[in-house]
Amino acid sequence: MPTQVETLYPTRLDVPAEVRAQVIAILNQALANTLDLYSQTKQAHWNVKGSDFYALHELFDAMAGELLGYVDDLAERVTALAGVALGTVRLAAQASHLPEYPLTAVLGADHLAALADRYAQYARFVRQAIDQTAALGDADTADLFTEISRTADKRLWFLEAHLHR
Repeated sequence: MPTQVETLYPTRLDVPAEVRAQVIAILNQALANTLDLYSQTKQAHWNVKGSDFYALHELFDAMAGELLGYVDDLAERVTALAGVALGTVRLAAQASHLPEYPLTAVLGADHLAALADRYAQYARFVRQAIDQTAALGDADTADLFTEISRTADKRLWFLEAHLHR
């Protein structure tokens, strides 16, 4: 999968084209990872079973909703930088850095552990994206990633808190 589309649209934005191209590549990778994490969180939402079904079903749905909002924010930032958002499910599946979701997960603890692993990887990627985009001088994109990072860390905390016995 291409990490970026070579075409940058004309813009009056004062961010240099070479910086925008690098930031767009980072954003499109984040878009792929976020779409994948969204779909994996919905997989857990749909398939969780056990005595804690209702609470986890609701939690996973709330988490998926947050991710879906970030999908839109990331894609719109790409287009604000005069790039092309690579946001189809097929492109996301090809480009995501996250491992495939274990389809054998049934009980709440199985889903919690699987999502905790993926949220930890996702949060690590987002923190790297903060540093990369800040180093490129794009404080606005770094700020977007900082917002996502806070939410990812909070949700990882929620998942891990459920796993304590």
